[in-house]
Amino acid sequence: MTRALDRERLEKLAAELTEKQFEGVPRVREFHEGTWTDRRYYTRYLKEVVLQIRLNNVADAYALYKASYGDYRLAGKLARYLADEIGHEGMFVGDLAQLGVSLEEIDATRVFPATAKTMGYLRMATDERGPAPVALWDWYLEWWSDRYMQAITDAAAQAFGTRCTRGAQAHLDLDASHGHDDMMFETTAKAVELYGTARDAYADLEIFIDLGKELYVQLHDETVGTPAAR
Repeated sequence: MTRALDRERLEKLAAELTEKQFEGVPRVREFHEGTWTDRRYYTRYLKEVVLQIRLNNVADAYALYKASYGDYRLAGKLARYLADEIGHEGMFVGDLAQLGVSLEEIDATRVFPATAKTMGYLRMATDERGPAPVALWDWYLEWWSDRYMQAITDAAAQAFGTRCTRGAQAHLDLDASHGHDDMMFETTAKAVELYGTARDAYADLEIFIDLGKELYVQLHDETVGTPAAR
């Protein structure tokens, strides 16, 4: 069983699974393509971004802790990414303030069940298989952001004003300048080599994107229209 992670196969799988995700939830394709947005939907989405970044940092720190007992080169890569990401939720907090949402309101918001499930899965997977699942999750977030976040941000800027998207745009620019997509693929490939298999990684990616579908169903149901079909 090969441990080498094939980037072309991984990206193709991510694209195929995301396409299936789009087919299963109303409005999610248009939201990602920047052809539709809604103030309530976008605002609740940004709240979840803030809350998820905080939780991601905890997951990354735990993966770093686990890696520190193994390969120090891998631990260094994870530490660099964590250092890059710490505090980035503040950029989106600023955008939410422009949308009329206070920090106190953000702090009082409970994450969607899908986010809680994702974080629980990451914790259990890290306990069982080391830091590879968290590294893959981070890569997927960077891949997704490179592919879709600019269109989402541009649509919001046009609909709600650029003052409401300055943080999101700054975050995009920072990720691009740090090359996080490439960085996290290299980190994931090393983590898979040391702690897992390529098969595990492809299976984890499917789980992550399925949980993402759950999140978008929950976002839709809470903000726009009647409950989405499951």
